[in-house]
Amino acid sequence: MIPVHTFAGQTVAVMGLARSGLAAALSLAAGGAHVRAWDDAEPRRHEAAAAGVAVTDLRHCDWTGTAALVLSPGIPDRYPEPNRIASAARDAGCPIICDVDLLARAEPDARYIGITGTNGKSTTSALVGHILGAAGVPAEVGGNIGVPALDLASLGPEGAYVLELSSYQLERVPTLKPDIAVLLNITPDHLGRHGGLDGYVAAKRRIFANPGPGAHAVVGMEDGASRGIGLELMVRGDHKIIPISGSARTAGGVYGDGGILYDDIEYGQATVCDLKPIAALPGTHNWQNAAAAYAVARLLGIDPEAIAQALHSFPGLPHRQEIVAAIGSVLYVNDSKATNSQAAAKALECYDAIYWIAGGEFKEENLDAIGPSLERMRGAYLIGAAAAQFEALIGGQVQTRQCEDLQSALAEAHSDAQAAAADVAVVLLSPACASFDQFENFEARGDAFRALVQALQDGQP
Repeated sequence: MIPVHTFAGQTVAVMGLARSGLAAALSLAAGGAHVRAWDDAEPRRHEAAAAGVAVTDLRHCDWTGTAALVLSPGIPDRYPEPNRIASAARDAGCPIICDVDLLARAEPDARYIGITGTNGKSTTSALVGHILGAAGVPAEVGGNIGVPALDLASLGPEGAYVLELSSYQLERVPTLKPDIAVLLNITPDHLGRHGGLDGYVAAKRRIFANPGPGAHAVVGMEDGASRGIGLELMVRGDHKIIPISGSARTAGGVYGDGGILYDDIEYGQATVCDLKPIAALPGTHNWQNAAAAYAVARLLGIDPEAIAQALHSFPGLPHRQEIVAAIGSVLYVNDSKATNSQAAAKALECYDAIYWIAGGEFKEENLDAIGPSLERMRGAYLIGAAAAQFEALIGGQVQTRQCEDLQSALAEAHSDAQAAAADVAVVLLSPACASFDQFENFEARGDAFRALVQALQDGQP
């Protein structure tokens, strides 16, 4: 835990007492703040009280003199409906921040690498952390990737915090000044939370809103919104910009072309390494992630050869095109993190003879992004709330089956894939949907898939 001393002697409210909120309350109290904490869920209030946090019903408090409201990123303060407590704080002129902003206040001398994007930010954050660790650079990886910011270790000026930042968090980090800010891509997501696409893009743009001296921007060039932000930064002139791509030459940047990673930062088109053999980084989307991580590492002074070696030793992340097993000639791949169609499309592009398991809570209007992959599907096994909608959208183009649940879908996909006896086939869980209709989160969905596949593997003769 990192104590936050910048609010010593002041009153700070904390709303939302899951992992990051509880860590924030404890860190503030350790730093001498008067903490008033609340969660609508009674079990979390009990947990916080047991940990020594002062629980106060913020629904009935006087906001006069409150220095800040630390609001859990998952709680809306504007769209689709403002939280009652957030509205009261805003009306009283109380700043609304999150735990990442507290980290920036508590550790002002450390270096900060902020990484955002609709897809790929977890892989890129973990990959940067892996490269820095291999090079002996003190680094901590956290934020949206799963470890609350204030549960990270305290670092000095030589250390670097690698922070995955969601659009929700970026709206609440007025103090954070990333030394290196990375924007991978922008595709429509969380539109209800941000009042539409313009609001979502504006939230992502905020990663560049508060640059420090000598700040760098690493910007993906594969979608129009990101390219537009890159052009804005060029006009502003407050960042040194390194463009990245996973599929085509990007002058003055880092890019993957045909699976070969090139360093063109100094306009030399230097070959770094062949990315194609790296099992944890399949496909052009992961080659862009590798380009981003390479750019960050180069900016931190790490030798290109050392970066290349670290790329090849990267173990990957659970639930991101995670190879669970090979049964006969069929691979079983867990891509549960693919909670939108763009993310699923990137996974589908990597394979042939696909038995696709998809469905859940669909956040979009169509499946156009996966259209190019339909001809390589051998079947679509549909689960959850979106099953009927998915069948209506793609049923005329690929054989579909509505399945009651993940277990049934895997059983049918497994049976069909094994019976087809293709040279290489893939049973791919890449749902293109949120998990909340049937699972607590995408991790629980991926864990269930992994366990079911392992049971199938154990049952093989």
